[in-house]
Amino acid sequence: MPIIQADRLTRIGTALLRAAGASDEEATAVAVGCVNANLAGHDSHGIIAIPTYIDRIKAGHIVPGANWTIVQESPTTTVIDGHWGFGFHVNAKAMALTIEKAKIANVAACTVFRQSHVGRLATYPLMAMQEGMIGIATADSGRSPKIVAPFGGREARLGTNPISIAVPSDLDAPFYLDMATSAVAAGKIALAVSRNEEIPKGWIVDSEGRHTTDPREYKKGGALLPLGGSEGYKGSGLAAMVEVLCGLLTGLGFGVEPTGRHNDGCFMAVFNVAAFRPLKDFKKEVAEFARYLKQTPTSEGSTGVFYPGEVEYIREQQRRISGIEIEDATWDKLRALAGEYKLAVELDLT
Repeated sequence: MPIIQADRLTRIGTALLRAAGASDEEATAVAVGCVNANLAGHDSHGIIAIPTYIDRIKAGHIVPGANWTIVQESPTTTVIDGHWGFGFHVNAKAMALTIEKAKIANVAACTVFRQSHVGRLATYPLMAMQEGMIGIATADSGRSPKIVAPFGGREARLGTNPISIAVPSDLDAPFYLDMATSAVAAGKIALAVSRNEEIPKGWIVDSEGRHTTDPREYKKGGALLPLGGSEGYKGSGLAAMVEVLCGLLTGLGFGVEPTGRHNDGCFMAVFNVAAFRPLKDFKKEVAEFARYLKQTPTSEGSTGVFYPGEVEYIREQQRRISGIEIEDATWDKLRALAGEYKLAVELDLT
């Protein structure tokens, strides 16, 4: 697998998206978002997604240059229609607006619908964290084809329905949660297929509801499993609640709409820490709490305790120096797109 520096990977992604019709702002938002996911170790949401986004542009499922609009708002709430624009771009604008409202009202929330894939969900709560606020985001895929079986079932009826929360602190590495409510993100299955790797038991079932380690069974009518293994009702319950916040509250509904158009619904909220206690004191105590967790004596076989967000930070520091491994199948797709758009020489992808 080739190892590519983050700056070059961003330049490749940006150029290909621009060639496919995205504006400079949109292309940059998507490419930077994808590469940031690679840097954090979430390769399932990284540059591997760009060929899929370009396919969706060609199919008319993503509309470059779409103007998002405010459907309804109050001093503390906003409902935003993305008009099928890039989720990376629309959702960032929605979170920025929610942060501004929280600066005045201390608490603010928004819903966003009719937008494409929003990428790594942590991107948006981290925006609030950087402003000294607590950010929360949840997302689902509207009435796009479902991929996760409810606990005890074998047919997909839910999305991966992630949840992310970011908290300001005095730590070097940000303190945040970013998790799917399924056993893993769907992109990790695609990544395993691209890398010709088996997956752990407990990630998916095949079309007959049998556990399997072959990621190819997923595309043959299989389904992802909810988070929690034998206690998967917990992940299934969380996913159902995310579906209510992001599918029903946004008006996207549930079930599957026949066109298969990917439609991310999001619910996001921001809380101004200073409205509850002095920000300085809060940030100091969060850092002390993180260190308290890390001082826990380790269990057998453990390499140590990490607080939420720390592993991603460590990976980012490493990958900024060593570069990002890109599976051959993804690199071949990027090279093919560069050839299609006559950018192979410019991007050194001949």
